[in-house]
Amino acid sequence: MTTPVLKQLTRDDLARLGDAARQSPRLRANQNFHPVLEDPIQRLAIAMQPRTYVRPHRHPHTFELLFPLVGRFVVLHFDAAGVVTRRTVLGEGSAILETPAGEWHAVLSLDDGGVIFEVKHGPYTPIAPEDYTAWSPAEGTSEAEALMDWYAIAQVGERFSAP
Repeated sequence: MTTPVLKQLTRDDLARLGDAARQSPRLRANQNFHPVLEDPIQRLAIAMQPRTYVRPHRHPHTFELLFPLVGRFVVLHFDAAGVVTRRTVLGEGSAILETPAGEWHAVLSLDDGGVIFEVKHGPYTPIAPEDYTAWSPAEGTSEAEALMDWYAIAQVGERFSAP
């Protein structure tokens, strides 16, 4: 019988993951705990620098559980028109957050070296075009930069308007 592999993240591992995100063009890096992308439960630590863009999206097939390991993260939930329905600051006012399947959401890292742990149903599937909000700008645009600035201050009941 084979002994299962023990998986862990040490403080040094978290620091290395943060360093990898700083060096990445998209300002993020991840360490998977699931052995293959086809795994039925996706488990991963994601280092996210404050200027990494997480476009508002949804996962029609699964919940998404987020737990901050290092730093703070704003998680915004939206209705279909882009109005903020919930604002949570993980690592400050909340320790764990589960977004239901199909709910529009986005995440912003507030701190250098932030690392968040994510759990959701697999297998891994890239986000389909129709699962990004129609009102949000594409990655790499000046409008996306403005949207990230707004994430940091957005409140329930507000809607983003591009400059």
